[in-house]
Amino acid sequence: MIDRFRNLIVDLLPSGTAAPSAAANRPLVGIVFAIVLTLGVSTYSTPALAQFGGGGMGGGGAGGPGGASAPGAEIKPKFRDHIHSQDGMNLHREKGDTMVLSVQITGNRNISSHEIIQQLQTRKGRFYDYETVLGDVRRLNDMGSFDHVTFKTKEYPEQNGVSVAFLVHERAIIKQVIFHGNRALNDRELKGRAGLNVNDPLSEFAIESARRRMLDYYREEGFNQASLSVVTGARSKPGVVEFRINEGPLERIWSITIEGNTILTSARLKKLIKSRGPAVGVIPYLNNKADLRKIDKDVDILAATYHNLGYLTATVGRRISYDDDGKWMYVTFVINEGPRFKINNIQIEGNQFVTVKSVRDKLTLKAGDMFDGTLLRRDVGEIVYGYGELGFIYAEVKPQTVMRDDSNTVDLIYKIEEGDRWRINQIRVNIEGEPHLMRETTMLNMLELREGDFIDRRLLEIARRRITSSQLLEVNPQIADPPDIIVQPNDER
Repeated sequence: MIDRFRNLIVDLLPSGTAAPSAAANRPLVGIVFAIVLTLGVSTYSTPALAQFGGGGMGGGGAGGPGGASAPGAEIKPKFRDHIHSQDGMNLHREKGDTMVLSVQITGNRNISSHEIIQQLQTRKGRFYDYETVLGDVRRLNDMGSFDHVTFKTKEYPEQNGVSVAFLVHERAIIKQVIFHGNRALNDRELKGRAGLNVNDPLSEFAIESARRRMLDYYREEGFNQASLSVVTGARSKPGVVEFRINEGPLERIWSITIEGNTILTSARLKKLIKSRGPAVGVIPYLNNKADLRKIDKDVDILAATYHNLGYLTATVGRRISYDDDGKWMYVTFVINEGPRFKINNIQIEGNQFVTVKSVRDKLTLKAGDMFDGTLLRRDVGEIVYGYGELGFIYAEVKPQTVMRDDSNTVDLIYKIEEGDRWRINQIRVNIEGEPHLMRETTMLNMLELREGDFIDRRLLEIARRRITSSQLLEVNPQIADPPDIIVQPNDER
């Protein structure tokens, strides 16, 4: 029977810390399946002597953190918190000498006293504590249902007790949401976008947020001239929220033109952008709604495309015009390509553990080559991957371009933040499903990583692929969490 693999957790400790013995860190089997690798930070004193391994990452990778991070294991709520959420006894050591004789709630009209009392830690029969009462006031305010919460107490010396009364003032609630003026979009669509429901607190912030969401929705649908206003408490009915809508015309794109391009054809550039004209050039009412935000993003896409090809000073703008009815839009992208830049010099900064030569050997871009953003990202990924093989799984590489004034050249600087070197401290296995059907050694044999070794990103990815393709574990995310290896750093020195 296929077991459900929860995760594989790698726990990290400083590499300068002695690795624990295998017996002391024997993997544990429980209801959940996970392999935990505990890593520690390694210290090194000899700078710039190491070399990258010969293995490649098999493709371009992004810069930034070394990629071994993953969400930790699911944390279940503590038993005492669960009991408290169920209106039961909160387990903690109480202090004080005055008992709470009664707890009263006043001022609530729509929210039940039982629901309010669930948020309180001050209860009848417990010791009275002023700080606890202040905490209860804060918790009631955090509910978002009250605009004012206070309390008062009354002492009963003969009973050595005190009664506590919480006075709340509820916010006005929404009793009805009305839409006026909408024709193209029905009430159900707008209500879903607004996110306002009957009995929700009547909050100016929530209403304004709903108005903006609906306005964004209208613009996504091509109503770029739409306007919305809000009236609350109209018709002498408190709690009524009325949205008055002027949709304006539905705008569609009739044509898209690109000017100023010489290196790339208009047909290729049009495939890169998200905006579309009439389908097949002749069907005017299919997939060509005009979204100004999407058009602005297309400007950025075109500029990034040219920058990626080495035209670092290229600029892109857009020009929009309408027909006489204001329903059909003509979009023109204007491109100023500028010169293509060549790499003048490549510098490596921040490396301490790895030699400059070893980093340069990983690079595809060389001095004298035309600048290429795709190759640059691939080189950044190769450097990060190389550091990951040496235990620096959180190394970061930030490329920087410095334009020179002469002959359209650029200096390329790779700024490296190596971070700590991590050693595997502990490997633990957890199984979800039927753990008695799966031995720990079966999963551990799929790993080439061992406790006490430096973490190796290449071996980590190989282990992930082996576990996923082993056909021993459930990989369907609709049935169970897919198999994974989770790395948990431990900063203990």
